[in-house]
Amino acid sequence: MNTTSLLDAIRVVKENERVASESYANAAKSINHPRGKELFLQLSKFEAYHFEQVTALEKSLQESGDFINYEGKAFPLPPVFEIKAAEEANRKSMMKIISEAIELEKQAERAYSDLAAQVTDTQGRKMFIRLSEEEHNHYRILNEAYWTLNDLGVWKWSPI
Repeated sequence: MNTTSLLDAIRVVKENERVASESYANAAKSINHPRGKELFLQLSKFEAYHFEQVTALEKSLQESGDFINYEGKAFPLPPVFEIKAAEEANRKSMMKIISEAIELEKQAERAYSDLAAQVTDTQGRKMFIRLSEEEHNHYRILNEAYWTLNDLGVWKWSPI
């Protein structure tokens, strides 16, 4: 993959991270349940972190042609409390928000996986693989939240 197309791809995933962070922050504002709100706030912060890291990568590639060292980030543990989702004003709209977030995460995971397959630099490949794995973890967390909210009426997820 040549540097120009790599930088173009990085700009696309960077914009996707910005949009995801904003979308999750907006979703958190529309969720009344504290656990659901916390999940989307954490997702927003995580995607903002990805945005910062991809921006740093873009800058490094432009200035020196080098990939940055990306060690990744762990998703925080969920709050301990459990409150029935019936407190959520409109569970259907929450399910729609979660479904849209699941789709965002699938797209992000695929984009990073595709970049990992195209990059020959070992450090760059490791970074994109790790980013893809983190997006997959977000997908899994959201999927668990979707099903526990739908089936049990509670906001529940595990970070790993």
